[in-house]
Amino acid sequence: MDTGLLILRVVVGLLIAGHGVQKVSHRLGGDGLVGGAAEFRRDGFRGGRLTALAAGAGQVGSGLFLALGALTPAAAMVAMGVMAVAITVKLPHGLWVQDDGYEYPLVLVVVAGSLALTGPGRWSVDHAVGLTARPLLLSVAAVVLGPASGLLTRAVLHRPPTTGEAADGARPAG
Repeated sequence: MDTGLLILRVVVGLLIAGHGVQKVSHRLGGDGLVGGAAEFRRDGFRGGRLTALAAGAGQVGSGLFLALGALTPAAAMVAMGVMAVAITVKLPHGLWVQDDGYEYPLVLVVVAGSLALTGPGRWSVDHAVGLTARPLLLSVAAVVLGPASGLLTRAVLHRPPTTGEAADGARPAG
């Protein structure tokens, strides 16, 4: 079981961190902070650069902490929050990723939530420093507060389309 949790944490954590790196830099195929800000504006969010920086930092930090198995419930909570926002952006496209749907961010939310509930396993920073005994309430709170914070962020930062702008943020042809 510990080997499975280690593999799961490392792969998913590094993928989440990689998403964050793409939002704020030109590494891993990213468009840099300017591109990340433009993406958030296209998706209908206020804040541009600050929003991209916050999302990118949240993904990099939570992804690395999940990969290490460090402060696992808190790391999972942040990852779930950022990816819950991604789900809301992709929701109009349906479930499947080939249609730009929310399949992938949903998987990341479920895996992060599962890690919050199961713990990171024996081969983790949490285990090495004695943070394995935690109340179930803390894990459940992380699973609830992560997506809730993402949805609250969406509600606060999302702007309605302006005149001449489609609901998806694209300008109509013509």
